[in-house]
Amino acid sequence: MSIALIVLAAGKGTRMQSDLPKVLHKIAHAPMLWHALRAGLVLEPEKTVVVAGHGADLVQASAHEFDPEIQIALQTEQLGTAHAVAQARPALDGFEGDAIVLYGDTPFIREETLAAITQARVSNDVVVLGFDAIDPGRYGRLITDGDELMRIVEFKDASPLERSLRLCNSGVISAKAEVLFDLIDAVGNNNASGEYYLTDIVAIAKSRGLTAGVVRCPEAETLGVNSRSELASAEAGFQTLARAELLDNGVTMHAPDTTFLAWDTVIGRDAEVEPYVIFGPGVTVESEARIRAFSHLEGAHVSRGATVGPYARLRPGAELAEDTHVGNFVEIKNAQVHQGAKVNHLTYIGDAEIGERTNIGAGTITCNYDGVFKHKTTIGRDAFIGSSTMLVAPVSVGNEAMTASGSVVTENVPDGALAIGRAKQVSKPGLATKLFAMLRAKKAKQQAQKD
Repeated sequence: MSIALIVLAAGKGTRMQSDLPKVLHKIAHAPMLWHALRAGLVLEPEKTVVVAGHGADLVQASAHEFDPEIQIALQTEQLGTAHAVAQARPALDGFEGDAIVLYGDTPFIREETLAAITQARVSNDVVVLGFDAIDPGRYGRLITDGDELMRIVEFKDASPLERSLRLCNSGVISAKAEVLFDLIDAVGNNNASGEYYLTDIVAIAKSRGLTAGVVRCPEAETLGVNSRSELASAEAGFQTLARAELLDNGVTMHAPDTTFLAWDTVIGRDAEVEPYVIFGPGVTVESEARIRAFSHLEGAHVSRGATVGPYARLRPGAELAEDTHVGNFVEIKNAQVHQGAKVNHLTYIGDAEIGERTNIGAGTITCNYDGVFKHKTTIGRDAFIGSSTMLVAPVSVGNEAMTASGSVVTENVPDGALAIGRAKQVSKPGLATKLFAMLRAKKAKQQAQKD
């Protein structure tokens, strides 16, 4: 059966106190919307429709960054969830498969749960995702008769008996697309909020002789994010789950609570992550690599057996081959560091390629930016770059070549050559003694004037 995703993302999110649409606030460096869209990928949807409203241009841009094939439907008036879903009808005209309604501000629905919903659709015309709440609060309640779902009642419209129930509505719902829109056509707004509730379609379906069922999930999956406080809680929840998954998959983490992961971080088994490491988006760390304390990685690939840090920064485009060493206070950006090379101390390598087994001395800088353009530095295999070398790009250093410490290298260095680019040193006998005496006298005079 073909699947279409309808992701509701039209809300303003007033409680966020932000100009940014609510669904674009980030958890683990990715918009909440992306989390919902990624979960839906397990269903291999034929179509995906994002219903946007507030900040629609921004929502559309973000959705298309995730997948350019996503269709956007506009909800210009906020008249309730049924009205929001109805805006997706034109985009799904003629679609004969199932539709699943998800929410851009509910980022933690698991892939397994969505798969269970599609399985439940085999025996039910309408399927609703529910959860047993510890504190049901103001959630809508699912009214059941045995395994059969009879109706959903919003908290505002519920009786005291119905409010005592703990089985709550997540909002996620599935039905054949044609059936879903037919049921929505029959939804009215005669309720406490004057809105068109998507939840009303269950009672309407029952009145037409259709069947409805419930798939249950843990309450944590249904966490909605409506405020900065809830966003912080969602971030903490994501990190807890992501850390646990890495540990279960064989990653050593010395202080998991101090490691922060992005939504797409990949770390191989037997890799080691020391305390206080931050992973930005786009990082892959292969098996047996070691990420040492207080390092920051983003858009980088670290191969098997490599060591990073402590206090290292890998920026987008950093590519470390096997058994490389990147040490303390080193920054790598848009650069390839080939197998066995070492960049161990106080160094910036940007827009560069470092050959196999080459050693980069402390304080080396690839001077890659001229104020307008970026330029590349290429260093061959088995080279030795002396401490405090300035490599003014574009420039190359050959295989087995060397640079003398303190050199400014502005011309290409041939294979096997030693480059020395220093100003001539001149020593003035006795001048330091005279200068110190003069300065100390000046300082004493100033102090006397203050007294």
